[in-house]
Order: sequence, then C-alpha cells, then structure tokens
Amino acid sequence: MTATHGTHAPTPTAREQWATGLIAFGAVMLILAGVLNIFRGIMAIAHDDVFLVTRTYVFRFDLTGWGWIHLVLGVVALLVSAGLVRGALWARVCGVAIASLIILANFLSLPYYPVWSIVLIAFSGFIIWALCVGRSGASDLFD
Repeated sequence: MTATHGTHAPTPTAREQWATGLIAFGAVMLILAGVLNIFRGIMAIAHDDVFLVTRTYVFRFDLTGWGWIHLVLGVVALLVSAGLVRGALWARVCGVAIASLIILANFLSLPYYPVWSIVLIAFSGFIIWALCVGRSGASDLFD
C-alpha cells in the first residue's frame, strides 16, 4: 500500500482560530440582539404602557412606531446572522450596519426603557467589534 502525503488540510493558526471565533461570537450576539429587539418591538406594539413616557424628550416618537422600528431591526438582524453563520462577507458588512442602526434606535429610545436600551447598545458594540476584527473569507463557522 502506498501512503499519500500532503492530503491533510493545513492546521489553522491560533490567530485564524481567534478570528473565526470572533465572527461566531458576533453571529451569536447578533442573534441575541435580534431576538431582544423583536421582544421589545412586540412589547411596544402590544402593551406600550410598560414603557416610561417622558414629555420633554427631544426625540419624542409614538411608542407603537418605536415598536415597529425595533421589530423590523430585530427581524433583519436575525436574517443577517444566518448569513454570518454561513461565513458570507456581505453578512459581515450588513451585520456592522444593522448593529449600528440598533445602537442608534436604542439611543433614541433610551428614555422609554433605559436598562434594556443600554444592554442592547453594549451588545451591538461587541457585535461591531467582533465583525470588524475577524478575518475575511471565513467559511461556514460551524463546520
């Protein structure tokens, strides 16, 4: 029998493993941020009496409107995270964009539900960091 040499895939370096891990972290965090935004959207649409209403807030907006904004952002975040799991470059770009929009939406709705807004702003910051640091050209993350 003859032995075949060179058929093994190269072992990834520690740096490549970290980069792939960061993208996986960003994908999971985007899933969580999407689900939390969906819940927040549903809460604002169904029971807007849960939220604090301030009369002097500069960015005053109807709570049902905020609910729809958060619901749509959450659904888009879930769709983009599916692309991240597959390792698509477009999903990394869109992930950074949707995380940025989540930060803006939560900043603008900060007085209505402050703790939840701060948590989602922090989640989104970690998402942006993880997606910008990870290497490009990663294949399916969960092979």
